[in-house]
Amino acid sequence: MTDEKALLVRFRVWLGLFIIGLVLSGVTAFPLAWEVRILTQYVGPNTAVANFYPPLAAWIGTVDVGLQEIQAQQPYLFYGTDWLAFGHLVIAIAFWGPLREPVRNKWLIDFGMIACVLVIPLAMICGPIRGIPFFWRLIDCSFGVVGIVPLLICKHYIRRLEKLG
Repeated sequence: MTDEKALLVRFRVWLGLFIIGLVLSGVTAFPLAWEVRILTQYVGPNTAVANFYPPLAAWIGTVDVGLQEIQAQQPYLFYGTDWLAFGHLVIAIAFWGPLREPVRNKWLIDFGMIACVLVIPLAMICGPIRGIPFFWRLIDCSFGVVGIVPLLICKHYIRRLEKLG
């Protein structure tokens, strides 16, 4: 296998992981109330986690109650999470361009890295306004921190592909 082909394979594996992450993040926004109901059974109040880290268990329980109330009384509000899911899926589709032609579409990798960085100020500014506990905002920030890693690796591979050009 040539150097260029080997780089392309590695690039596509890392970008593929990023795309899979976007798709999973999107798809899991559709059944949100159901997922949180299950999460509550394992991590919420009256679980082992409640003994280990009570604030987390209490927060999961609070979110579960809120989602159950919304589902019963105002299910149309979930339309917002449907659009959140849609946004993730559309962004994942956009990364098909660099998957096919990395050098030509390298700007999308930069776009993705910028989006990953912007997760942090969004969580830290909007989180307190919405009453989100600090530990949960850190979990939200982790999506940007984890997401940028494969994109940084992809950027490195694109630079190497450009040199081989």
